[in-house]
Amino acid sequence: MNFEEERRRLVYLLKREGVIRSKDVEEAFLAIPREYFVPEHLRSYAYVDSPLPIGFGQTISAPHMVAIMTEELDVQPGDTILEVGTGSGYQAAILAYITSKGGGHVYTIEKIGALTKRAIQNIANALPNLLDFITFATGDGSKGLDIFAPFDKIIVTAAAPQIPEPLLKQLKPGGKLVIPVGSKWEQILQIVEKNAAGRIRIRNSVPCVFVPLIGEHGWRDEDLYIA
Repeated sequence: MNFEEERRRLVYLLKREGVIRSKDVEEAFLAIPREYFVPEHLRSYAYVDSPLPIGFGQTISAPHMVAIMTEELDVQPGDTILEVGTGSGYQAAILAYITSKGGGHVYTIEKIGALTKRAIQNIANALPNLLDFITFATGDGSKGLDIFAPFDKIIVTAAAPQIPEPLLKQLKPGGKLVIPVGSKWEQILQIVEKNAAGRIRIRNSVPCVFVPLIGEHGWRDEDLYIA
């Protein structure tokens, strides 16, 4: 399979559908080989516009959703970004590719340590120079990463019942947060903007379905088994 050709085809389709809108996002999608971020036995599906399982009950988001979230986040070169939910590392790589152009940095936190290790290896295999622009952590992402706050942008790649308060506090004035919020079965992607005075404005984007954000300010394990 010619992965490079498949990558170009996917980017063409996402541009035609209006999902990829900016040059920075287009360049990042063309530069980051998604096949390195999916399990080996699923690599032939790497450029199908669908989520794929990556183990531990987690998934790599569909390419269109990665593009939508990245565009909504309005990532700029030089941004300091927090990602909650490292997963495969693909979204972190996309973010780092863009923000590194201006010397920015991505901080990403994952609750499953084995996935953190795998994400580091995935990025090392795909585009190792990006590791200089990413800091990895393992823990409760619903609490954010206060030690590195505040952040220009925050992206959450797991679904929360409400927007975690620590993430709002760790967002810089003038910053933006993108997060899926809703029930355990379906959510709305919410775009949160904090103005210079610290006031919060929330806009609903698209319907979506994500794995749950487990943590003190997300879902509790026991919540997931209530009918």
